[in-house]
Amino acid sequence: MPTVTIDSKKIEVPEGATLLEAAGKAGIRIPTLCYLENLQAIGACRVCLVEVQGAKTLVPSCVTPATEGMVVLTNTRRVREARRLVVELILSDHGGDCQTCDRNGDCELQALAQELGIREIEFPGEKSLRLSDVSTPALVRDSAKCILCRRCVTVCGQTQGVAAIFPQNRGFASVIGPAFCGNLENVICIQCGQCAAVCPVGAISERDQIDEVWAVLDDPTKHVVVQTAPAIRAALGECFDYPPGTLVTGKMVGALRRLGFDGVFDTNFAADLTIMEEGSELLSRLKQALVEGKSVALPQFTSCSPGWIKYAEHFYPEFLPNISTCKSPQQMFGALAKTYYAETMGKRPEDIVVVSVMPCTAKKYEAQRPEMNDSGVRDVDIVLTTRELGRMIKQAGINFAGLPDEKMDRLLGMSSGAADIFANTGGVMEAALRTAYELVTGRPLPFPDLHVRPIMGLEGVKEAALKIEGTLPEWSFLEGVALKVAVAHGLGNAHKVIEIIKSGSPEAQYHFVEIMTCPGGCIGGGGQPRLTSDEVRRARIAAIYKEDEGKEVRASHHNPEIRLIYERYLQKPLGDKSHHLLHTAYTPRERV
Repeated sequence: MPTVTIDSKKIEVPEGATLLEAAGKAGIRIPTLCYLENLQAIGACRVCLVEVQGAKTLVPSCVTPATEGMVVLTNTRRVREARRLVVELILSDHGGDCQTCDRNGDCELQALAQELGIREIEFPGEKSLRLSDVSTPALVRDSAKCILCRRCVTVCGQTQGVAAIFPQNRGFASVIGPAFCGNLENVICIQCGQCAAVCPVGAISERDQIDEVWAVLDDPTKHVVVQTAPAIRAALGECFDYPPGTLVTGKMVGALRRLGFDGVFDTNFAADLTIMEEGSELLSRLKQALVEGKSVALPQFTSCSPGWIKYAEHFYPEFLPNISTCKSPQQMFGALAKTYYAETMGKRPEDIVVVSVMPCTAKKYEAQRPEMNDSGVRDVDIVLTTRELGRMIKQAGINFAGLPDEKMDRLLGMSSGAADIFANTGGVMEAALRTAYELVTGRPLPFPDLHVRPIMGLEGVKEAALKIEGTLPEWSFLEGVALKVAVAHGLGNAHKVIEIIKSGSPEAQYHFVEIMTCPGGCIGGGGQPRLTSDEVRRARIAAIYKEDEGKEVRASHHNPEIRLIYERYLQKPLGDKSHHLLHTAYTPRERV
């Protein structure tokens, strides 16, 4: 535990801690542009320069270890001038177009320039190569705005294990992007949007579909409905300066009605439906394996996260049979909106437009997958991110803070607390266990608060084993079975779990595995308000659990609207109609 002095404050820090971390512990902020929490720092931007007594030059605090007796100054004239010069040089090459950039007012470079008092660019001249990439449904790239901070490279390679983009060339020809300065459509890109979530400027962002939504809302021949994912309610408030983790469910509903949607529904309804289908599928697989002696694909993997599905299709196609055939809640909702809802409302499916509000850019890609049309038309038509919805509400001049709390429409809007926690890593697993355990034993989970605590929190890989005792007669074959489950979030962690399973290790004899593409689960999705730190993730997670715990109905199979839709329309889980509308198959893809 070396002791260092930072701006006259003595502080003990763990061995190996950097000066940036030490300053943070002392309550001293050092500006950064390339640094990302919990990931390997590279010192690319040089904005975090500090002065160390006895050193000949200023040093980047994000990569400089704190050593015993070190004396550090973070706010000398020399430091301020150096930081200012660095930012001026970055700005001189930055094709900002700030007035029309979607990051205007939400740009870390812009904020830092204001903080440092920069009012003009003193280094006019040559600028870097400009490449525009609009090749994918989810993401757009503009290399002229890129500041070469490499955050996107770090998160794509280290967190997600995909490595779709990397630095190329030198000098003004430098580009961050796919091989040979190509487009994202030509490489393995899971379109998770974590690159867009960490980009400090507007070099990578979601494909903006706000104008498409306005167009259908203005079309009198269209009946436009919207669904909102569980993670939105704990993050949308951040677009309006609410603290992270503030629940704004009621105000969100009110804003959507004022935007002109004909129906405001909750994706949570389809999350409950997912549990009914996915849980039944797991129990069916276990019965085939334990009673009928059939060779079935176990463990079963969840299928809610489209980035994970695309990752598996590219990197682990041999595990596609293990993935639940259930569509994601977004797609289930779309299929029902174009069938059950259309019939109830007396509308033609082609006249209904389904708009989703999702925390995830990959949902834009998922909605356009060719197999997502079992209703006869596309299940989901347009997908907005949380950030896009925030911008749209502002465009409409709606006073978000002044809105009354309103409720979702009921037909496809009622949901359980189990559906809320789909937003969090471990939430899908916990929701499934609440229902599966009670279906098998006739009793709720043997925990007072229904939470399976070993699979909660931000640890990258989590495990739990739930022993099943006192089963109902039809499930007697599960008596005494320890149902072993695993949870991973961030595809780098998914890779670890899959490799352990592939090794045949006895420690990895799982029955069920939940994988979420993004760190923290959907609450840390690529379309959420920026910048999502672990502190922000924890605040959003706490809000989602609060929403769950405040519900009268805590398990999916107790949702009366779910029971009703099976009675009136779907008949039974895994039945012919539900299999046609709510299930799908996945496609092995080249690993290029």
